Parts: sequence; structure tokens; C-alpha cells
Amino acid sequence: MLDTTADIYPDDLDLEAPLSESAAEFYVGRTAFKTGPPSRVGVELEWLVYDDDSPTTPVPAQRVQAALGDLDPACDTETGTADTGTRPADPPGLGGRLTSEPGGQLELSSPPAPLAQCLRDTAADLAVLRQRLATDRLSLVGYGLDPVRPPVRQTGEPRYAAMERHFDRRGSAGRLMMCSTASVQVCLDAGADDAEIAARWQSMYALAPVLVALFANSPLLEGRPTGWRCSRQAVWSRIDPTRTRPPADVEPLQPKTSDPRAAYARYALDAEVLAVRRPDRPWDAPAGLTFRGWLRGESPAELARPRLDDLEYHLSTLFPPVRPRGHLELRVLDAQPDDRWQLVAAVVATLLDDPVARDEALAAVEPVAGTLPVAARLGLANRPLARAALGVLTAALAGIRRAGLPADLADATERFAERFTARGRTPADDLLANWADHPLRAADPADPATPAGPTGTAAPNARQVLRRRPIAEAAWGGSL
Repeated sequence: MLDTTADIYPDDLDLEAPLSESAAEFYVGRTAFKTGPPSRVGVELEWLVYDDDSPTTPVPAQRVQAALGDLDPACDTETGTADTGTRPADPPGLGGRLTSEPGGQLELSSPPAPLAQCLRDTAADLAVLRQRLATDRLSLVGYGLDPVRPPVRQTGEPRYAAMERHFDRRGSAGRLMMCSTASVQVCLDAGADDAEIAARWQSMYALAPVLVALFANSPLLEGRPTGWRCSRQAVWSRIDPTRTRPPADVEPLQPKTSDPRAAYARYALDAEVLAVRRPDRPWDAPAGLTFRGWLRGESPAELARPRLDDLEYHLSTLFPPVRPRGHLELRVLDAQPDDRWQLVAAVVATLLDDPVARDEALAAVEPVAGTLPVAARLGLANRPLARAALGVLTAALAGIRRAGLPADLADATERFAERFTARGRTPADDLLANWADHPLRAADPADPATPAGPTGTAAPNARQVLRRRPIAEAAWGGSL
């Protein structure tokens, strides 16, 4: 979110020449974490788009585009670029940027702003977006994983075609991730200096398991319970561990470093290459090729050595739980119904930006360090996580009140705690309890227990992605 660009290029870096390994590491370290006093917050809200009259049927992208009119994104969500390679202007009528995901999900990204302004402006954008979609009986729905519809890729962009083939090497989880998942992503300034960056980086990772458990909202797939409260995390952990697990310096039992820049640079270069942009050929990358291997000439002869723009593109294809993009982007939280995203954003921002709240929350989560897989599967049914979650939410509530934020935010946090956290429950538990009478389940008269999409759209064995039992290995080792 910060615009600091000084000192990011080593003296010998030629932007048009092949990169050296040392120049690549230097560049990643300098650009991934930009310094400046933490003061701004951003949100990236992903939504599933549903047909109000036929909620078990995928909505064609063309229908969404027609309903959006001049708000139609038609651009790559990760790079912010259209097929022409140009960056589209923010659509008229919106203060933020609207993009689309390969399965037709919509993402609204706010500009960075003080928290209260970010929430207010994004809510106004959402009101415009919802009103436009409602003219064609379409709705934005907040689930972390589509509970009924099969994954259907609705774009032919070469990035997503290459991504699908890359993930298919490990099974069908990649298609679910691309086409059926949605999240609330909270973006925060990295820190005023390197010491604060390291503290905020480590804090976000320490808090992640409890935050996943608190807001788990994806317990269903193909109309049936998966056995996970946060199935979205189970999907993400299986697509490609080289780009989805945390860097080693924040994993439990691994040596800690006070230099996130170096740790993330190593992580980025050791991740597999997902796509190689070509003007007249598919963008598929050689199987198993890491960016470091590409730098060292371990790629096929016809693949030219990477330049700076190849590295920048590679960075846009990495999806760790907390991704540094100048700012810090928390990526692990399920999408939420209605306007609960505001509560999520306020809680996360307060826990990082209020020193008292952060210290209290970190003390609460210390006993559950490294439990992200447990949090995703059990939510707050796990008693240690439930105790930690109550401590975290109590700290956040006090911080929200100290900050003088609108009273309705504190009230919403308190109601959420009473309804869910204090009872050891998550939003996923409500969805499971009410599924028998849920409109999505009842919408398929042929078989209410197992709603299905149109003929030919189902991904084979999609539910098997989540049926496997966890195995005894480190978290995010490629399988839960």
C-alpha cells in the first residue's frame, strides 16, 4: 500500500538483461516489504455470484458482465491488467478496483486508507455493485468455498489456463481453488522500519490459526459436509506447497530470523514457476522448475533466462498465508456473509495496529502455535483454539473501543463473540446446523441432499480432495 520505491535496484541491475540470482534476491527483499508508519488498511473482498432464481447453477460470465455494464472488470485479478497488457482505469461509480476470478467470482479491492474510511468507502462501493447485479436477479454471496456448484473456469486467459494445468499435476484441488473459493483479505502497512516489519510479519503468522478458526465459513462442498470448518484452507494447502505454505522462518519449530526480506526472497526463488508469458504459445512452465533453477539456467534451452518483468510476474503467482506486496496481505480468511467483512477487517487491523491488543492476543495464541491445519478442520470445537480465540477477540474488542471507531463495529464484535466465540462455535457451525432448511439445498428438487450443476460441468472426484485424513507431517507440507 505504501509507495516507497527508493533503493530497490542494485547498481548493476539492467532491467532488460537476464537477472543474476543475487540481484533477484535483492529485488524481492526490497520490494516485498516497504517501510513507513502503519496507518492505512485495505481490503480485498472476493464474492461468489449467485442466480437468485437458480442458485445451484453456475452464472455465465457474460450475464454478470451485462448486469455490471460499465462496471465490468474484464481484467486479470492478480496483475490488474487486461488481455491487452494495459491497466484498466477504476470503473466509474466505484472508488475501488473491481476484478474477476477464473470461476466468475468478483473481487472488490479498496484503496488504502485509515480503517474507518476504508470500511465506509468499501461499503458504498458494495452498495453500488449489489444494486447493479440485483437488476438481473444476481447476488454476491459470502462463503469460503462454493457449497453446491461445481468448479467451472469461465476465462480463457493464458494465465489461468497455465495455472490450471500446473495445479492439475497434483490433483483437482487447483480447480476448486481457482473457481470455487472466496475470501476476505486484509492488507496492512508492513511497518516503520525493519524491526517493526519483522514483528508484524511474525505476529500475523502467529495469529493466523485462531483467525481461521474464528471466521471459518466453508464446511460444505457439492451440498454435503466436508468434515472441515474451513474447507478453503484444505483446498489451498493441496495445490502447490512451494507457493502456499509459509516461509520457513515463520513455521513452528523452524529457526526464526529477524530478516523477513531475506527469508521471503529465498521462499520466492525456491517456488516453482507457474507460468511463462509468451505471445504466441501457451504459458505452461516446465514441470518442477523453480525460479532459482530458471535463474541458474536449469530450464529447457528454448526458454530464455528470466528478466525483471519475469520475476515480478512470478511474485504475483505466490500465495502464502501472509503475502508481502510492499504491504502485508492476510489471505487465510473465508469470505463472510453480508457485511461481516467489516468486523473481520476491524478485528485484524486492530490486532496489528494497537500494541496493547497485539500483545494480549499474542499471549492468548501462544499455546496453539502451529495449529493451522487443526483450526481449519475443527474450528473452535478444539478447546485450546476456543480459549485462544476468546482471548483474541476480547483483545480486539477493547482495541476497537480504544480507537474510537464507530460504535456499531464494537457492537457487532460483541454480538459475534456472544453468538459464536463464547460458545465454541464458528459461522461454519451455523451453516451446518441450518443446512437441512437452507435455500441452496432446497433449490434442487431432484435431489435436495446433493445439488448438482448442469450436465458436463462437474469436476470428477471433487469431494475426494477433502476426504483424506491428515497425515503426520509439518503444517502446509502439501497435504492436510
